[in-house]
Amino acid sequence: MPATPERKAGTRAAKAALAKLEKISAEQLARRVIEQRAFEAVIWGMPAVNFELLCEATANAKGAMNQVLYWSRLPDWKNQTLTPNPDVIYLFPFIDTQEAGPMVLEIPPADGGSITGSIDDAWQTALEDVGPAGLDKGKGGKYLILPPDYAGGPAGFTPLQSNTFRTFAVLRSNPASSADADVARAVAYGKRVRVYPLSQAHDPPETVFVDAIDAVYDTTIPYAVRFFELLDRFVQREPWLARDKAMIDTLKSIGIEKGKPFSPDAETAEILRVAADEAHAWLDQGYEATFAQPYFPGTHWAVPASPEVLHGMQTDFADRAAYPVDGRGILYSMAFFSAKHFGQGQFYVMAIRDRDGHAFDGGSGYRLTVPANAPVTLYWSATAYDRATHALVRNQPHFSRASTTAGIQKGADGSTDVFFGPKAPPGKEANWVPTAPGGRFEVLFRFYGPQKPLFDKSWVLADIEKTN
Repeated sequence: MPATPERKAGTRAAKAALAKLEKISAEQLARRVIEQRAFEAVIWGMPAVNFELLCEATANAKGAMNQVLYWSRLPDWKNQTLTPNPDVIYLFPFIDTQEAGPMVLEIPPADGGSITGSIDDAWQTALEDVGPAGLDKGKGGKYLILPPDYAGGPAGFTPLQSNTFRTFAVLRSNPASSADADVARAVAYGKRVRVYPLSQAHDPPETVFVDAIDAVYDTTIPYAVRFFELLDRFVQREPWLARDKAMIDTLKSIGIEKGKPFSPDAETAEILRVAADEAHAWLDQGYEATFAQPYFPGTHWAVPASPEVLHGMQTDFADRAAYPVDGRGILYSMAFFSAKHFGQGQFYVMAIRDRDGHAFDGGSGYRLTVPANAPVTLYWSATAYDRATHALVRNQPHFSRASTTAGIQKGADGSTDVFFGPKAPPGKEANWVPTAPGGRFEVLFRFYGPQKPLFDKSWVLADIEKTN
């Protein structure tokens, strides 16, 4: 068969590509392989490293596994987790079943408070939601966290099978307002949570609570060699999941292998650093792309996670035809935890741009008007975060305004104006969220106890507008 012009052109292109490849030395090729595989490891391993940072920060705050880390007041800037909620009392039970065996997490009934929470494995895949919007429906319950491949469990407990030895719960004890007395009641209610081994369920020991209020609890993502050190720590401890076996050789090629120390030489460490930096840039581009599909039509508000990722995290990636690793990496580069039933206990929309499409500038002033009759049974809140780190802006007196903020002012029509900027507008201090000049910020709007008008969009949150 005579060669067509298209076939001849293809042959010439293939020969040119081969000639170019032959000019690449074995050393250059090896470097490219390490860099490419390290890039993919950052994206794939993001939720695991995110979790490992939580464990490390807990240890730095003098906490340990099978204890409950908590904040005895509303969090200040020293809570450097990714997009935390500064309007609740956080409690983090950290659980390790590797030596202790099955562990019990007791959630109190909602008879003197309210907890909105979720239990996740170390990949931050949801096991179950707890509290009034969770499985126990506010009646309280004894959740039994089972190690990987553990069979069975006694009656009287709700068994939750984990894929990993370590798990954690993100529990939010919701205060009625930001007034000191209401916050103290939320702390006392939260400390009714219990954690203990199933083997001691007949006479449970006292749960240890560790107060993190004065610790700099920093879990911001390090795009450096330390990322791979944390990933190695995770790989050494946790079992491989069947869905991730394709990563075994990929990680081995960058020096991460079960049973062997991770000790890259100086040259490899530099390659890893470059790969982490490039992955950071890619993740940031992907994060910005999530805002292309607004939640409220015609606005810049969007859910900061794709439907595929939310479905995967809620179902333990049960769909064999989908594994949204890219979207998962983007999500866990700016947030932590996942809910089993997103939209029941809480719902989030986020904005990184104002009404005119410009990025939020910490040196400028902005106004958000929250319409009356917000569709929530608990509260709404608007929080500003550092756009570079996705954490609370350091050294600021506060970070959000909520329907529960003491003294917040409402308009005659029931709407509430929230102001963002380096200075409060005159007479609007109670409605003001401070920002830092010289940097960008982002805003997360929370709906706790979301209601139907939010989902059918008969209630709409308009864009934030620049005021100066």
